[in-house]
Amino acid sequence: MPVVAWMLVISFASTDLMSAAHTSRFIGPFLRWLAPEISAASILAVQFFVRKAAHLTEYAILAALLLRALRPGRGKVAMPLLLWTLFIAAAYAMLDEFHQSFVTSRTGSPRDVMIDVCGAAVGLALYWIVSLRSASVPARSQSA
Repeated sequence: MPVVAWMLVISFASTDLMSAAHTSRFIGPFLRWLAPEISAASILAVQFFVRKAAHLTEYAILAALLLRALRPGRGKVAMPLLLWTLFIAAAYAMLDEFHQSFVTSRTGSPRDVMIDVCGAAVGLALYWIVSLRSASVPARSQSA
């Protein structure tokens, strides 16, 4: 269920409501409030960075949720499962960008798919590191 919910969040983020025109309405004024002397070019650069960081983050979360859902138990995470999870996240990224190509204020971009896949890889790496650390921590005894 968390995977489906997160996919819905990603789909919502691909609508006109989260297009560059709409997000600039709050990023620009916020930056001008923080730094009144900021240039228009700097605002555009920050907005670009924030939007691409959002791609990376949303797919890192998706991949971690997918891996958690697909993982059969608490043992080591097998490489084939990591690759399968990355494949699913990449397929969803392509589907999402295809969807964006039909939204008038958005464009589908192969570059964004690559950013999404990199985000998924980051999410899987973090999940894998956390699972290794938690597997090495001995269970606490219940005696008191």
